[in-house]
Amino acid sequence: MSSREPEIPVEPGLADPGLAGPGLRSRRGPRPATTTGIPHQQLDQIAPVELQEDLWRRMSALAHVRTGTSVISLPETRALHLDPAYAYGPSSAFFQDSTEFAHLHGDHDGSLHALLPEGEATEVVAKGWAEFHPAVHEGRHPPTLVMLYGPRNEADLETVWQLVRRSHAFASGQ
Repeated sequence: MSSREPEIPVEPGLADPGLAGPGLRSRRGPRPATTTGIPHQQLDQIAPVELQEDLWRRMSALAHVRTGTSVISLPETRALHLDPAYAYGPSSAFFQDSTEFAHLHGDHDGSLHALLPEGEATEVVAKGWAEFHPAVHEGRHPPTLVMLYGPRNEADLETVWQLVRRSHAFASGQ
């Protein structure tokens, strides 16, 4: 959002090209059922609440992030907003003229929306970890906005966490 050069050190692993690229494994099993409109939600294969809370603890501890409500989602959604002083990513790395770059839906769902670089978002979708948001299909948002499916187990949690970290890096201009 800003044209200034970042003055923050790169957190190890955040800018690794393999975070959402060739090193990303394919998700096992069928994709979960989801809604096709808005609100865009996951309907089955719901992440256990313990995994959702573990993911949220990690998400809320990311550097230069404050937690709060989402600028676009349901009231029970918990969002990540990057401190504007560190929001060096392009506008396509954020929701609607804000510094929100990811949000976790409520317990009934367990999925999350995040923004990833365009090519990486396509790869994440192709490997079964996500689907594009309806706004992308309607041409109202660039193909950076995806719904990451909620983690079903510890292995999924690690992959989803890796993708959230990549979203954070994208928003940070890395």
